[in-house]
Amino acid sequence: MEAPAEWEPHDAVWLAWPEGEELWEGHLEAVRREWVALCRAIRDIDTAGGAERLCIVTRDAESEAMASDALGPLDARFHHIPYGDIWLRDTAPVLCRDGGVALGAVCFDFNGWGGKYLFDGDRELSRRLAAANGFRVHEPGLILEGGALEVDGQGTVLTTEDCVLDAARNRGAARETIEERLGRALGTSTTLWLRGRLARDHTDGHIDTLARFVAPGRVLCMRASDSTDPNKEVLDEIRRQLASMHDAQGRPLEVLEIPSPGRVDDDAGLPLPASYLNYYIANGRVVVPVYDSAYDAAAVDAISDCFSESGTAGAAEGPRPVMGLPARHLVTGGGAFHCITQQQPAVRELPGAGGGEGQQGREEHP
Repeated sequence: MEAPAEWEPHDAVWLAWPEGEELWEGHLEAVRREWVALCRAIRDIDTAGGAERLCIVTRDAESEAMASDALGPLDARFHHIPYGDIWLRDTAPVLCRDGGVALGAVCFDFNGWGGKYLFDGDRELSRRLAAANGFRVHEPGLILEGGALEVDGQGTVLTTEDCVLDAARNRGAARETIEERLGRALGTSTTLWLRGRLARDHTDGHIDTLARFVAPGRVLCMRASDSTDPNKEVLDEIRRQLASMHDAQGRPLEVLEIPSPGRVDDDAGLPLPASYLNYYIANGRVVVPVYDSAYDAAAVDAISDCFSESGTAGAAEGPRPVMGLPARHLVTGGGAFHCITQQQPAVRELPGAGGGEGQQGREEHP
């Protein structure tokens, strides 16, 4: 198995239709608008390789009809698979190249982010999605979420001690054992461990809110934008740790910084785990979450600089434009664009990827 870097070409992206008024506490309709805007941004791309297909998981025909109506003319393939919430980065399998010619699914065990939020269907979603599409399943035997892992496509995986070594997930598992299992599952040889998490982050420190690769050897993190930022000390420490690390090729990491959103509060006045690093790298475009913060524009510009340099996003893929889209309501649920997407890497031969480019359709998966 090999987990390619996110900037490498995708055949499709998986998302789940937002459901549950009780989950979103009055934000559901706004969340759906932000979700649709992301889908449009992913599909509305003129690239030589083509925009990736939308593979949409819905609970039933009624939900499919709502999602289809919201998406309008956008091409999508619908799959009926039971699920609880929309965080497919964590509940869907991590899709990898299997010998370069087919797709494999790395299926971690899921326990609701250490037992905090376990909804019906989420524990089983990874294996159901893999089985429905004919992906060969690899089970590392770890309780983990995809948002805890960031790969560079050249043998390095970034993760955090706070999440992966959490006693509520992998109690008693040795660090060396986890590294060996991740290496076999993802095709990596070097695991880089960070310490720290954003305030009120129920994921216990997912890496996709703290540090992201923009190219092999180059990693992006945030700096506190002002004195009200509840994460200033954590962000300073993350940068310090990254600056001391070397990747699987022996290169010292080049650490780049962007502004943080500052303090972004929920309806009760408590800080949300808002992060500009929770962007999604689509074919030909990077979509960055913004939060009605004074620092939105500066952050989008800084990320644009990171992806505009020749070779930054992978030598074969080249530079790509960056756009910011509202995610102020999504983050009330704990995450943003990277958290609700799971890319399907391009391979030379697919075992059944849910329909061809541009097809409309539906699959039933009990």
